[in-house]
This record gives sequence, structure tokens and C-alpha cells, in this order.
Amino acid sequence: MTDLSGLAAGLRNAPLSRAETLASRLEESMIADNKQPGDFIGTLAELQASTGFARATVSEAVRLLRERGVMEIRPGRDGGLFVAETSPVIKLRHTLLTVRHSATSVVDAIVVREALEEVLVLDAAAHRRDSDIADLRALMVALRATKSSPEKFMTTNWMLHSRIAEITPNQLAKALYLGILDFIASETSVVAPDDTEWSANFDNRIAVHEQLVEAIVSGSITKARKAVDVHNRIT
Repeated sequence: MTDLSGLAAGLRNAPLSRAETLASRLEESMIADNKQPGDFIGTLAELQASTGFARATVSEAVRLLRERGVMEIRPGRDGGLFVAETSPVIKLRHTLLTVRHSATSVVDAIVVREALEEVLVLDAAAHRRDSDIADLRALMVALRATKSSPEKFMTTNWMLHSRIAEITPNQLAKALYLGILDFIASETSVVAPDDTEWSANFDNRIAVHEQLVEAIVSGSITKARKAVDVHNRIT
């Protein structure tokens, strides 16, 4: 696998969590090395040594890749981490990763993300359960607590939108949206804004996301569609 020894230092200011960002980088490395289904990737200990991350971070990154269907664990003496069988959804995710170096790729990704937003929010309004509602409201509490840190706001914002996407039964839309979200987050950095400007806009950003969550909670398709329109125009 491609040398990842310098990765840890470069991720200290990433908007995603270390595990999420490591998972994305590992997936990109598998693509760059042309890893095929069934190919050996390494062991947890080897990944920990090559990346410089703590075992808990590497384990969480591996868990994320297993959930995405990218990686599998095989037990036993000859076991370890292997490339999983590639599904059409995984191929779609990999296509997103291969356009990383395009000058307009982030702008294009944002356009597609906004187009998918309504599909996922309407699905969330139609299919949300009590556990989903509890999670979304908990994330809103966390979002409100990020006023002093734009970086924490962005991290929590990605988590909120990812959790909304998890509700849909449309697996293709979910995979595409989460892939795009990972891509945008990994390709952008949080620039410290002017304190006055940030404070002035913070409450508005919170209100927009509050409207989005409460529209999903209400189960109203009309409210959900309106909330998406406001979100995409303002954010």
C-alpha cells in the first residue's frame, strides 16, 4: 500500500474526525494502488505503524470502511484486512475519489449534493423513527455549542447531514450523497472568519438547520421541501 507515514501530521486541522479522514485516505490509497477484491491490505498493527495513528483511530477507520463495503476482516493466522467485493455503489464512490484533482470538482460536487438534498430530506421526513429524531435533535444541541469554533461547527454540520442521509431506504442515493459529503469535506478547509461576521451569521445558520431538522421531525413533505430550499439558498 502507498506510504501513509506522513498522514497524521497533515490531518490535525481536517474538518472531519481523524478516523473518517483516515478512512477516506485509505480508500484512496487502495484505488491508487489498483487493489482488487480479495487483495491483502494489511493488519491493524501494520496500519497503525504506517499511519502513525492510535489503534483506536485505525480501528474506527476500518469499521467505517467495512460499513461502506470497501474492506473486510478475515480471522485466523492468514487473516487481516482485505479488499471487499466491489458493488456498483462502491464503484460509484470510487468514481468520486478519482476526480479529486479536477479544478472544478468541489464546485461540481456541491451542485450534485444540493440536488440530492431534497431527495434525502423528503425520505427522512417520510421514514424517520424515534431513534432518528433523538439523534438529529442531539446533533442540533451539539451544533449550537460550536459558536466559538468554526471548525467544530463544520465537523458537526457534516455529522448532522450524514445522519439525515442514513435515514433513507434509497441505498444508492445514500451512498452517493455520503461519498460526495466526504469528498467536499476532505477537499475544503475551514478558514477562520472575522469574529464579528461569524457571530452575526452563526444564529442564522443554526436557524436554517433547526428548520431542516424540525421539518423532518414533523413528517411534513411540504415543510421538508421548503426547509431544503431555504438551506440550499442560505448555506
